[in-house]
Amino acid sequence: MMRVLRRRKNIEDTSAESVGDPAVAPTSSAAALLPAVKHADRFTFQDLVAEATADIGSRPARLVMTILGTVLGIASLVATLGFAQTAAAQIASQFDGVAATQVVVTPAKAQSGKANTTVATGRLPWDSPERVKLLAGVDSAALIAEVELADGETITAVPVNDPSAPITASPKLFATTQDLPETVDGDLVTGRFFDDGHDARGDRVAVLGQRAAERMGINRVDSQPSIFIAGVSYSVIGIIEGMDRRSEFVDGVIIPQGAARADFGLTAPSELTIHIALGAGPQVADQAVIALQPDDPESLEARSPAASSDLSQNVQADVNVVFLILGIIALLAGGLGIANVTLLSVMERIGEIGLRRALGATRRQIGAQFMVESIVIGFIGGIIGSALGVLAVIIVAAVQGWSPVTDPLIAVAGTLLGALVGWASGWYPARRAARIEPVAALRGV
Repeated sequence: MMRVLRRRKNIEDTSAESVGDPAVAPTSSAAALLPAVKHADRFTFQDLVAEATADIGSRPARLVMTILGTVLGIASLVATLGFAQTAAAQIASQFDGVAATQVVVTPAKAQSGKANTTVATGRLPWDSPERVKLLAGVDSAALIAEVELADGETITAVPVNDPSAPITASPKLFATTQDLPETVDGDLVTGRFFDDGHDARGDRVAVLGQRAAERMGINRVDSQPSIFIAGVSYSVIGIIEGMDRRSEFVDGVIIPQGAARADFGLTAPSELTIHIALGAGPQVADQAVIALQPDDPESLEARSPAASSDLSQNVQADVNVVFLILGIIALLAGGLGIANVTLLSVMERIGEIGLRRALGATRRQIGAQFMVESIVIGFIGGIIGSALGVLAVIIVAAVQGWSPVTDPLIAVAGTLLGALVGWASGWYPARRAARIEPVAALRGV
């Protein structure tokens, strides 16, 4: 306001000098009444910023409440995106830790004469684990086969079938070799796993997955409990859990392949799972089929680990979509808060607006003042919100023992987004302030 008064005083002084001095002859009557204003006395951008920011600091309580909405919106957006990136990195690292150290070899498949049916064109040798263990990068290996029981045959913990008892799903039956726990990262809850001697002799022993043992009511093996597979008694020697690489074993029953061949006519294993050193996947996959079938390596298929970057990007993209929607919703709430407070400020300052218009301020200058004020508020809220969002990601990651992952560009974008939200929120209040007429404003004071 002082800037406008000074400008009008300079205009009057300049007019007086031009009238009293004959050397300063006006070229026209309009020029004599309204001479050109010096550039230094014009309402510049610096004056606009000064006028817009002067009112911000005059009401600190309102400033805090106004900025709070933007801070919460930007902080939630930056934090949710940071949480999404951190969670995606943790999920991907867990998947990579499993997939990057595992190679699976299976017989190749081919279409048979019947529609939609396939047959195996190769066969895994029974000594496959011993063959692949000689390869560089192989830690352990185990043959796996799912044993199909005949119709009506079940696995139960009691020798007598009670017709009045409710029908429950029978757990799956698997036949494996002795190195299965090391290969699929299984942990024994109690007891032991069968060894090569059990397999060679075809001993009727079984290891239960933890959930299968709970369903059968077996929680200890020191009393030598037995289960009945198709009516054949098998002694339970261990209970196993974990199985990060093959979760289906937790709900299944595992027996030696020698017993499965003798009692259930198992003819061939279905797959060979290999635990490898990190980074040895392509090499082991190429060499394993040759070691198992040197005369016909095309009859086997080896699946090596997928690229970790692809997995990380897919997981992160899926998680980011959910968190991005939540952040946008929170940001909209902050934008509405700025709009409401700015509009209230316009209504309270109608007298000031009318006085500025009467002293020569144009509509554009009035609108620009409130627009810049909203942008500055949004920018300040964006800075504080981005800082709080990044800090929240770091604190949560530290508490959970994770590695915080956040893109620095997200924090910068959050600050700029705060200014953009302030601009969008202040557009309507600024337009309304610019349309206030001086006479109506001063009359209402």
